[in-house]
Amino acid sequence: MVWGDYLLTGVLAMLAGLDRMALLQFMVSRPIVAAPLAGLLMGNPLVGLEIGTMLELLWLGRLPVGASIPPDDTQVAIGATVLALSMERLLGMSGMPVVILCVLTAVPLGKFGQLFDRLARHANGLTLKRNKALETGESVALERLHLKGLINFALAGLATYSSILLIGVLLLYNFAPLVIDLVREAGLGLQYSFTLVGSAALLGLINIARGMSLFCASFAGTLLVLWLR
Repeated sequence: MVWGDYLLTGVLAMLAGLDRMALLQFMVSRPIVAAPLAGLLMGNPLVGLEIGTMLELLWLGRLPVGASIPPDDTQVAIGATVLALSMERLLGMSGMPVVILCVLTAVPLGKFGQLFDRLARHANGLTLKRNKALETGESVALERLHLKGLINFALAGLATYSSILLIGVLLLYNFAPLVIDLVREAGLGLQYSFTLVGSAALLGLINIARGMSLFCASFAGTLLVLWLR
C-alpha cells in the first residue's frame, strides 16, 4: 500500500517532531534513529540508516534549545528517506547516488522547519495571552492549553515533512535523471564529504585546543585508509 506507507511516515514525522523538543525527548527525533524508522515503514530500513548516518554529524552541534531554531534535522532525515524510496518506485532509480541526491535535495528544504516552528511558537504565545486559564487556575483549561500547544508543534512537523516531500518529489522527478550521472562520477568522495563537513562543524563548536590540527589529522587518516584499501 503506497499511500499507507506515506500515511505512516507522516504519523512518524509528527511523533518524531514532538520528541525533538515539545514532548518526552527520547531522542527518536535524531536522524540516526528517525531515518531508519522511516525506511522500516517504507520497507527498506538500510536506506534510512545510510541517510541517518550521513546527516547525524551535521546537526549534532545545532540543537533546538531555548530560542534557537535550527533547520529541522528530523524532518530532513525522514523526508530524504521517503524521497529516496519514492524515486525507486517512480523512476526505478536506487543505490547510493540516489540516496546522496535525495539528501542534497532535502537539506536546504529543512529551512521550512524554522518557518513552521516559529509559526507554532507564535500561535502558542497568542493562545496563552488570550486565555485566562492561568489567572483563574482552571486545571482542565490548562490541560487543554498544553494539548493545543502539542498539536501545533505536531502540525509544524507534518507541514515541514510534507513540504520536503512534495517539493523534493517535484524537483527530483524532473531533474534526477539529468544529474544522477554526475553524482555517480563523484562517487565515494561526495558520500564521505558529509562526514568530513559534519566533523569540521562539530569541532568548531567544542572547546578543544588545536581543533584544526585534530581535524587535519583525521582528514589525513581517512585518506590513508582509503589509499590502503
